Amino acid sequence: QVQLVESGGGLVQPGKSLRLSCAASGSIISPNTMGWYRQAPGKQRELVAYITSGGFINYVNSVKGRFTISRDNAKNTVYLQMNSLKPEDTAVYYCNLARGFSTYWGQGTQVTVSS
Repeated sequence: QVQLVESGGGLVQPGKSLRLSCAASGSIISPNTMGWYRQAPGKQRELVAYITSGGFINYVNSVKGRFTISRDNAKNTVYLQMNSLKPEDTAVYYCNLARGFSTYWGQGTQVTVSS
């Protein structure tokens, strides 16, 4: 089994920044893909960004140029640096680790962007 623990969420004003972290532990097999999803109230969960063990990265269009995903393979940790936050970024952010047919989720961390 794999456990994912997110941290770094909170309340922030528009235009400010937050950094999310997600530490994975347990039976982690590489290579794998780690990513961030988010779910706003009344909406479906959507992919925000992902990064493979080899460093390939992809972002949803709405966060390109504002968010940066990175990972530390030695620590099995993935990060999401979120800059220029907007109210529409408000959501619960979930960490994900995927390999083949196996996928694991964190418990989620709330990000609220409001003045």
